Amino acid sequence: MSGTAPFALDTPRVRRAFDRAGVSYDAAAVVQADVRDTLIQRLDFAALAPRVVLDAGAGTGLGARALKRRYPAARVIALDSSFGMLRVAARRRGWRRRFDCVCADASALPLPDGCVELILSNLMLPWCDPDAALGEFRRVLAPRGLLAFTSLGPDTLRELRSAWASVDDGGHVHAFVDMHDLGDALVRNGFAAPVLDVERYTVTYADGDGLMADLKATGAHNAAARRARGLTGRRKFAAMRSAYEQFRQDGRLPATVEIVFGHAWGPLWDASGAGVDGVDGVDGGGGAAVSLDEFKRQLGIKRRP
Repeated sequence: MSGTAPFALDTPRVRRAFDRAGVSYDAAAVVQADVRDTLIQRLDFAALAPRVVLDAGAGTGLGARALKRRYPAARVIALDSSFGMLRVAARRRGWRRRFDCVCADASALPLPDGCVELILSNLMLPWCDPDAALGEFRRVLAPRGLLAFTSLGPDTLRELRSAWASVDDGGHVHAFVDMHDLGDALVRNGFAAPVLDVERYTVTYADGDGLMADLKATGAHNAAARRARGLTGRRKFAAMRSAYEQFRQDGRLPATVEIVFGHAWGPLWDASGAGVDGVDGVDGGGGAAVSLDEFKRQLGIKRRP
């Protein structure tokens, strides 16, 4: 996972990149916005009336604002490790301060145990240690609470990764954790009935510079600890652009984005390990993924407050 190669991260670099991207993020984050809207729409399947909602990796606050509209009686907390992002989010709250802004790392949430009924996290896990973040999510999530998240799968930027691989082995593209490994991590951290599925998006560009500009504008720099250090010469960039041309279709260069959607319930057992009634066939163990139809069935079950 993120704590080990090839997923180990340069965390200060991650934070600096997102700090700088605060003012440019929304204009470039087209896929991110669409994925966030889809993730929130999927909450329609859940019979939830949360009192406290956590938007983990809230970025510029659009998700927190949408969650407050959906759950007007809830306290919504927009949490992000990037102060630059939260500065933009704070301006978005309005004079009524409809949600709270908290600058903190997801691997060390400044929240008490079991205090949150719904955690939503859109595309944050690729930029932290997923195991550490999921462990904290599990800690603060109330019994029968819901975690809904998205992440990036290993096919993300596969064209760019292939183009760079033809030039050198410098690790120029961020590595992303596979859906099945995320499912295993959910089970390992004590979540019940994890449900995962994948959707693929393709964004097209006139040239490689457009892709690189969008990555910079959204803070999506390569932050792998194993990445090559120092400046990359013009010749290598030219060779990468030339190799990328093999993917051109209908005059455009594609960039694949693999989105992992994940949902899991908070612990459905008490401190003694005894099962809690009301959810059939859920024991917190077993396989790491089930179908989307099964997810809809599970979310249709009424949750006791």
